[in-house]
Amino acid sequence: MPKYNFDEIVNRKGTNALKTDALEPRYGNPDLIPLWVADMDFKSPPAITEAIIERAKHGIFGYTCASQAYYDAIINWMSRHHDWKIQQEWITFIPGIVKGIAFVVDCFSSVDHKVIIQPPVYHPFRIIPNLHHRTVVDNPLILEAGQYRMDIEGLKNLIDPACRILILCNPHNPGGRVWTRQELADIAEICYDNNILVISDEIHSDLAFAPHKHIPFASVSDKAAQNSITFMAPSKTFNIAGIVSSFSVIPNKELREKFHAYLSSSELEEGHIFAYLAAQAAYDHGGEWLAEAKDYIRKNITFVDEYLKVNIPQIKAMIPEASFLIWLDCRELNMSQKELVSFFVDDAKLALNDGTMFGQGGEGYMRMNVGTPLVNIQKALDNLKKALETKQIRS
Repeated sequence: MPKYNFDEIVNRKGTNALKTDALEPRYGNPDLIPLWVADMDFKSPPAITEAIIERAKHGIFGYTCASQAYYDAIINWMSRHHDWKIQQEWITFIPGIVKGIAFVVDCFSSVDHKVIIQPPVYHPFRIIPNLHHRTVVDNPLILEAGQYRMDIEGLKNLIDPACRILILCNPHNPGGRVWTRQELADIAEICYDNNILVISDEIHSDLAFAPHKHIPFASVSDKAAQNSITFMAPSKTFNIAGIVSSFSVIPNKELREKFHAYLSSSELEEGHIFAYLAAQAAYDHGGEWLAEAKDYIRKNITFVDEYLKVNIPQIKAMIPEASFLIWLDCRELNMSQKELVSFFVDDAKLALNDGTMFGQGGEGYMRMNVGTPLVNIQKALDNLKKALETKQIRS
């Protein structure tokens, strides 16, 4: 019998939630079903809420430092869930993973350097280096049998001496791939041998579905460990993105000292009082909640897949191996991207992510967030079905 109620509808409007309160400025309609922003509509584990409330009752919110219990919680979680033995000195707080990517780009490259990404992929991977005046080089993923794989040969062929950083999405967003040990080892070998630092964004790591198992990039080989900076966070896992409790893990002493010095120069490595507290509570007491959440999300994914196959076969779901995001292949609708986005927003009254924001290979796709009560997904898909039927009748 489940302990937690993921069917509970929680009204997020009026709470400054980006997912709901930015609908009107972003989409022109405040009443769309919001399945876009990558957070969940589930209440976070009670242990986190209770820890925050208990600390708030103290009434003094002065300068804060990370406790030993905070570090132990991270170290123990990595060992239990990812078979990764890490050391305390490898860890430092960062004020968000996207910010962390910006810090690494700024710290370890210059304007005449290039950053490699593997699209379609999380859009800040392109935006952040561009804003820092770095050239972004695409090594597109290969779509094969309904799933993505890395183009290892393509990566070898595009590398030149100006390539200094590769940003890896591990697991992948938006496709949901959990990369294999061999794929990660290949990336590690190539990048080490060509002096290309790997940033491994592992924010979705805890949301891998069995039999798939997340493999931390730095754990696959000594070359991976010595040539990477890993970013992790409890934010996606436990739905606490607004608390901001990300951290980096860097085994290589030279890289670590350089990055930590960069952070310290602007006091960017200092977390706020609830960042440490929430992360500790999540990792120490959130395991049972996470197991139930993943079961619920997996059932939502199955529901979407089966519904589309029966009712809207023109749209195909790429079944994620991790996370609560589904990459929808809408190419058989035979719409331009502009028509496709308009169809979802104006006809079906849904807010999803436009596939082209994820770069090359995103044309004809939409990203759907299913980290929400099933009733919301049922309504969204019914809207989509009716909108398509109406469109077909009119044409």
